[in-house]
Amino acid sequence: METPGELQRAEYDLSVLAPNGLRRGRSTGSCATAAVRAALYRLLAGIRLERTEVSLPDGRHYISVPVQQAELLEEGLAQAEVLKDGGDDPDNTHGATIFAQVRRNDAGEIRFFAGEGVGTATMPGLRVAVGEPAINPVPRGMMRAAVAEVLGELCPGGRAGDAGWLGQGFDLTIGCREGRAIAPKTFNPRLGIVGGISILGTSGIVEPMSMASWIASIEVYIRVALADCGEGDVVAYLPGKIGRGFVAQELGLPDKRSVQIANFLGDALDFTQQALAEQGRRLPMLWLAGHPGKLAKVLDGVWDTHSSKSNMAMQGVARVAQNMNAPLYVFDTELVQQMKEANTVEAVIELVRGRDESLSRALWTEIEARIAMLAAARVPHADRVEVRLFDLDGRQLGAGA
Repeated sequence: METPGELQRAEYDLSVLAPNGLRRGRSTGSCATAAVRAALYRLLAGIRLERTEVSLPDGRHYISVPVQQAELLEEGLAQAEVLKDGGDDPDNTHGATIFAQVRRNDAGEIRFFAGEGVGTATMPGLRVAVGEPAINPVPRGMMRAAVAEVLGELCPGGRAGDAGWLGQGFDLTIGCREGRAIAPKTFNPRLGIVGGISILGTSGIVEPMSMASWIASIEVYIRVALADCGEGDVVAYLPGKIGRGFVAQELGLPDKRSVQIANFLGDALDFTQQALAEQGRRLPMLWLAGHPGKLAKVLDGVWDTHSSKSNMAMQGVARVAQNMNAPLYVFDTELVQQMKEANTVEAVIELVRGRDESLSRALWTEIEARIAMLAAARVPHADRVEVRLFDLDGRQLGAGA
């Protein structure tokens, strides 16, 4: 019998194209979760699944994922494989085989291990601790939920104890057949992740964002947003999901005037200027909101912020800190060097915040101002550009902190 939670779920149909006419895909996190489910069914019930349903992190949807293989490797150890389908997004992991090996443990908990082709974190500043497999928090949560779901499905009515599974722990080893070959094409070596790829995803879905046709669709969205502007209205551009709460709640902007621009900040600004110039009008305010890992790349003159097109932003951020040295703000040589050597911008955020909260606010406020100045130069028909930067948890870093 289905639980109330299951009755409320709806299938997220990946055959329905994204607004830009491109096909969505499955994240590595979704693929790993599907493999965990299939391996558990094989281990606990002897069932070989050909497809399985993966609950998405939004709690309202699931996707149906084909299973390539599900076998018992030995007594008490099952393995399942799922093919990564990134849709129409040019993802390095597209077509790779993601696998999960599952065995019981006596620890009474879910434990994660890096299998062949999945990396291990060796440097601080990531979403996982040093020494842990490079499986990000959201995919871990999806896999933990999947274990609970499978136990509930195999023991309807909550009779897990009758099957000897009450309080049962499982070891989940997640791997990628081609991971070692793929990893050098990603930022993982720079991030200190060794041995393979990372298992990623925040929504379970790969949106086809990094395509030429997506750039064309951004122009359409921008023109729609500008057309929706009345006297004194403003628009906001966001590279991703970070900052959406600020735009919706604090700025009070409707979805139509909040545009997801992916990695194409330069194109978005140029489209804005072109549309405003054609219409002979001005925009009172343009907001940019997001993580400095994307937006701060413009400090180095980078306007296409895709990881394949640009370096990471730590050097530019450190340079601003160095230039700020004055009686009020002192970034000593050691701190600046640590910022330059950090493996992510998020690590820089934590480093400076840990040193001095007021120093952190001053740094990010200055960076917001510099990004705004650079962006404003590309949109002379905008009277003002304002920037707000956020950490990965959505906390404001600069002027709004």
